[in-house]
Parts: sequence; C-alpha cells; structure tokens
Amino acid sequence: MNQLTSVDATFLNAEMGNVHAHIAGLGVLDPASCPGGRLTVEQVAGLVRDRAHLAPPLRRRLVRVPLGLDFPYWEDDPDFAPEKHIVEIGLPAPGDDRQLADAVAMLHEQPLDRSRPLWEIALIQGLRGGRVAVYLKVHHAAIDGVLAAETLAALLDLSPEPRELPPDDAAPTRAPSPAAMVGTGLLRAAAHPVRSVLSVARTAPYLDEIPGLASIPGIGFVSSLVQGALGRPEAPPVPRAAAPPTPFNRPVGRRRAVACGELPLADVKEIRRGLGGSVNDVVMALCATALRQWLDKRGDLPDGPLVAGVPVSLRLAGGAGPGGNQVSIMSTPLATHIPDPAERYAAVRRDMDLVKRRFTASSGGWVREMSGLLPAPVAGAVTRFALQAASAVSLRPVNLVVSNVPGPQFPLYLCGARVLGYYPISVVTDVSGGMNITVFSYDGKVDVGIVACRDLVPDPSELIDHLDDALDELRALSRQVLGEG
Repeated sequence: MNQLTSVDATFLNAEMGNVHAHIAGLGVLDPASCPGGRLTVEQVAGLVRDRAHLAPPLRRRLVRVPLGLDFPYWEDDPDFAPEKHIVEIGLPAPGDDRQLADAVAMLHEQPLDRSRPLWEIALIQGLRGGRVAVYLKVHHAAIDGVLAAETLAALLDLSPEPRELPPDDAAPTRAPSPAAMVGTGLLRAAAHPVRSVLSVARTAPYLDEIPGLASIPGIGFVSSLVQGALGRPEAPPVPRAAAPPTPFNRPVGRRRAVACGELPLADVKEIRRGLGGSVNDVVMALCATALRQWLDKRGDLPDGPLVAGVPVSLRLAGGAGPGGNQVSIMSTPLATHIPDPAERYAAVRRDMDLVKRRFTASSGGWVREMSGLLPAPVAGAVTRFALQAASAVSLRPVNLVVSNVPGPQFPLYLCGARVLGYYPISVVTDVSGGMNITVFSYDGKVDVGIVACRDLVPDPSELIDHLDDALDELRALSRQVLGEG
C-alpha cells in the first residue's frame, strides 16, 4: 500500500508560510579520498541514481486524489532525475563554521517542490581545511527517523571503495487510477465515523500522555478511570508539568538559525558510568543544564521545569513494520529549575524513567489515533486553523523538542569522501517550540544540531557553548562520585 498514512498527511497539512515540515542532516566530509580529491554534483547525482532503489523515498513523488477526497499516494517518478534535486554553492573565504551554519539556515528556510520527489541536496564547497559539506533534506511526510537512517545507509559505504549493489529489478510503483482513488476515498469517508469512534476509545485511557493535556487538572483521574472501566491494569503515572513561557515559545517566523557542535562520546559514557542511567539520560541532563544557563543569562529562567517533547520510533527492531511514519512523542519535565547539578541530574533521570515506563505500557499510539480523527477532505484546513489558533492563544504543549539518535561508531564514506561529522537539523513550529535540539552519535562523537526561529533565538551557537560547559560540570561530578578526583 503506497498511500500516505494520516500521520504522513499531517506533516503535509501542517506546512504554512512560517513552518516547513522537512527534516535534514548536514554531513561534513573530507574529500581527499574522492577521485581527483573533489566531491562533485555529478558524483552525488550518479550515486543517488544508482542507489535510489535502495531508498524508495528518493524517487517517489506525491499523487493527489481528485477533489482531495482521500490522502495522497506515492508513486515512482517516471521522470526521475537526481541532478534536478542537487545544487552546489560555495562559501567565501575564510569558509568557517559560522558561515556554513548561516548557509544551511537559509537552505532550511526553503520549502520543497511538491511536484517531484520530496528531497534536495546542497553541496557546499569552500570550507576551511579543504572540507566539503552535504546538506540533505527530505520531507517528514516521506520518512521518519528510522527511514532517514535507512536512506543514509543506502548512500554511504564502509570504505572509500563503493560496495557491490543488489540489482534494481522491481517494477516501478504506480498510484491507482483517478477513478480507483475516488472510489477508495468514498469508501473511507463512509467508514470514517466508525474509525473515529474507535480511535477515541483507544486514546481515552492515555489522555494524560498527550503533551499539553497531562498538565490539566483531572486528566490523570479520567485516564485511570477509563483504564479501570476497560479492565486494564493501571498504567504508571506520568510526571505532570505545564510548559512555562520562554523566549523561544512565541510565534515563529519564516527565518531559521542553525548551530552545530560535537561532544566526545567517551565523556558522555563516563558520566553515565559515574552517575547512572543511560546515554539518553546524560544527553537530556546536558540539555537541561545548557538551557538553564541560556535562560538564566537572559533573566528568563522559569521557577518550574521546562517540558521537552522526545520523539520515539514505533518501528519494530530492524525497521520492520508498515510503511509511513511510525513515530510518537513523549513529553517529560526538564529540570532546568534545579540549581544543584547532582539533584538536577537525578531529577532528569527519574522523570525520564517514569515517562519511558508509561510509554512502554501504552505503546504510544495516540499520535496515530489523533491524526486520524479528521476525514481527509477537511484535515488540511482544520489542521492549519488549529495551528494558527494555538499560536494566537499561546498554547504550549511543550517548550522544545529534544531528540537523541544512536548512530554507527565507525567511519562512513560518501562517494569516497570520509564523513567527519553528521548534524541532524529538524523542525520548529509554534506548537513544538521555536527551538529543536537533535543529537546523533557517530564515530566516537555526539554530533549536535540545533535549529531555531531566528527571530526568537538569533544565535543558537550559545547553546553549543553551554553544552560544553554542562559536559565539564557533569564530568567533574561523575569523577567525584567515582573517586577519580
């Protein structure tokens, strides 16, 4: 089935002038081992052409249903031409990291062309030290985090020499005929009231997991009551906190600001050994400390914790399962209000443990159920109206999104060029907050990508500096606990 799911379609419907729902990554490479010592557009286009059958989102385009009666379909683009998706730009001297971040921010502000496969690559030349950068963005309607990793894996190699590829022997995927799409859409519309009732019933026991609802008095009691009425064991409680106002929780504009940095993975693991918990707990605690410093510096530190949205994949191990976005989100307090670093770390670890145990009990299916409540013909208009209304009334389900993606701990190569670092760049919205922090562990490092609304956070590189400070603080605390001085 190559039809978009309701979650996929929501990412399309959420796009407006100030919000674009693509996710991206910035790879910084050493082209010394490329043929001729240079990475070119022709090489990258040839790579995509040869490997697109290993990464279906790269050659699929949208096909809309007549009259918008149903969600769109995917089909292989019969005019697929990778070179049309790739641009090359050059940075002026000195080609430093700030110039690179500004160039990426401008690229990230631009929407994708929906008349062709929903991805673009920018090859960025002129970086200091002979490096080259590759910025790849793909629409979130086409991929989730796991599919993004699979797409990268299709393009990358374990050595400068390209691997042997399986043949492309599958027949091109085609969307149904317009008549068939209309017929299916009418049947789905007729059955939609029943599906909506079932979705509400499946969601009701876990209303207190939905960001923003968890802080409403009585929601926890309602969830427990429904669980009892359905004969289900009571799920673990979730930590309750309302997202406080911050400088990055105001209406977002069209412009973006980007910052990238890296932390030693060995230091993160050392902190985990000394203070307990998981690598993800350390990452969340580092973000809590960095955000505390950033807010305190401006006199905007709230008395209570921030609330972070944490994306979670619902795919089975190995990426198995149905197509489309298989993603949910947990919300957790982020203890920015606690001054003592040891107490702050303990609070982050405790809250993450509670949230994860509750998520495991409920399976996190509320995103899928909620996105399917509206019939396709009105979903787009209602979604955009709801987002605009949320901005007008300053609705804050969460303050920001923080995501931690584990990656390979060995070097990878693109067209023979060694990947030195890979920095994820995600989405900001009025509802999810005007700042997004995503980290990706790769080859002994934790690569950090921060994207923000430039009107609200003009220079997110300050957060990178604060993350360095936070790492020093927790490393010293860990060594004190371990008795290493």
